[in-house]
Amino acid sequence: MKALACAKHFAVHSGPEPTRHIFNAVPSEQDFYDSYLPHFEAAVREAHVGAVMSAYNRVYGESATASPLLLTELLRKKWGFQGHVVSDCDAVSDIWATHRIVPTPEAAAARAVRAGCDLNCGDQYYALSRALKENLLTNQDIDRALHHILTARFRLGMFDPDSLVPYARIPMSEVDSPAHAALALKSAEESMVLLKNTGVLPLARSHLKRLAVIGANADVVPMLLGNYNGTPAHPVTILQGIKAAAGPGIEVVAATGCPLALKKGAVPAAQSTEFTAAVELARTADVVIYVGGIDPKLEGEEMEVDSDGFNGGDRTRIELPAVQTALVQALQATGKPVIFVNCSGSAMAMPWEAANLPAILQAWYPGQAGGIAVARVLFGDCNPSGRLPVTFYRSTDDLPPFKDYSMANRTYRFFTGQPLYAFGHGLSYTRFKYGPVTLASERAAADGIVIVEVKVTNEGERDGDEVVQVYFRRPGPTELKLPRQRLCAFQRVSLLKGESAAVKLAIPTGAFRHWDPREKSYVVESGAYFLEVGASSADIRGTVQLRLGP
Repeated sequence: MKALACAKHFAVHSGPEPTRHIFNAVPSEQDFYDSYLPHFEAAVREAHVGAVMSAYNRVYGESATASPLLLTELLRKKWGFQGHVVSDCDAVSDIWATHRIVPTPEAAAARAVRAGCDLNCGDQYYALSRALKENLLTNQDIDRALHHILTARFRLGMFDPDSLVPYARIPMSEVDSPAHAALALKSAEESMVLLKNTGVLPLARSHLKRLAVIGANADVVPMLLGNYNGTPAHPVTILQGIKAAAGPGIEVVAATGCPLALKKGAVPAAQSTEFTAAVELARTADVVIYVGGIDPKLEGEEMEVDSDGFNGGDRTRIELPAVQTALVQALQATGKPVIFVNCSGSAMAMPWEAANLPAILQAWYPGQAGGIAVARVLFGDCNPSGRLPVTFYRSTDDLPPFKDYSMANRTYRFFTGQPLYAFGHGLSYTRFKYGPVTLASERAAADGIVIVEVKVTNEGERDGDEVVQVYFRRPGPTELKLPRQRLCAFQRVSLLKGESAAVKLAIPTGAFRHWDPREKSYVVESGAYFLEVGASSADIRGTVQLRLGP
């Protein structure tokens, strides 16, 4: 093996960041099995990951790092996991020091190994020799953990001479190679989500003489990279990308305008020098591109953040920070079209911007080629095709408290309100028409395959990609709290202008399963299902009825 993937953090990770070392997650049984486990099960059974990392928090009162339910019953016995389990860093220490489940490091180390945590990130397994002497575990427990860890190292060729390991001969020229740079650009381009466009995009170079690029995220590299990142040799900021894409005939000017967020307790200045300079610069431009949002210094893993609306890596409000909305409102008041490029690793509530600005592009943290990708989308050199993998809500008030681990009124599956931008949403510079949706058979066995087919036509004037999405729902009321709708298949299709394609999606009926607390198992119920095909969870173009079972 060249590398072994690790699925983390198992499971129900991890509580609010400031309290994750003491937090006890107690989801309902149905939420546990239907929402918090399926992605891990797929990683094990379908992707065959080589490692799983445990979470810091407790689950049902037991540390996730020493949970027989998680690490033995589910991971090993039910899912057949053959790899090794590693703790999150210092999570074994938490078992005794913060969760206070046991009184000593020896008891904590022994408890973790017995439950199935093979490898410790930290120093607590130095206590295992003492734990053995205290009869807290056996040599067989140690041997089992070593078996899993050494097997991983054998699979990686760590004990073989380089001559027998093909990956040991990869030359340094592969690092930062042109092929990898091209892949970084393609990845960034396909992740761009055009949330709104009333016609101002794509920008026509022939109609532009001066562009104002404003915002604290416009010309910074760390925002591009997120966190837990490498250091690219040639990162391109969004400002740099726009300057290069604009060409010699267009002047590009820039200003910061305001910080991404104010310090806690700070009173916003009515008109700071940088605020005023940015607005004056906007008055001189044909178009304003505002590059804002948040960055990895504000949201991330357990870190100190001294900004209003943020706490320890968490966001206490999902709204765009008020200091930015004030600047955007002032920029829009100049009468110049304002395009908002939002950078964030999570959903953003921005109701004023959605209602008043002509275009919004969600750029996320787009990586080393992010500036090139954003510019190519803005100028129409790349047709945006990304789709939202999360729901963008209108307000923090739309959501339950963060410490509440119930799925009620969360995600597109259970949210009963009106989202700002729905799960699966994303616009294009072309138009896609959907034909009638058909099924290969209107009946399917409970352990069969459902074939859905729909003709998709690119009716616009540009080549583009459409992401065809299939959702399912059960008609009528049910005894259990089942999702309103659920994604069960999707497929990206590339179409030249005027081109059509018959898109076929094969859906295993196992995708329709849910956990039944009465049966203590997953079930695929017989009966009627509606399959909804469309461009997002809120943009359904066709519906067909399927019957499962007899």
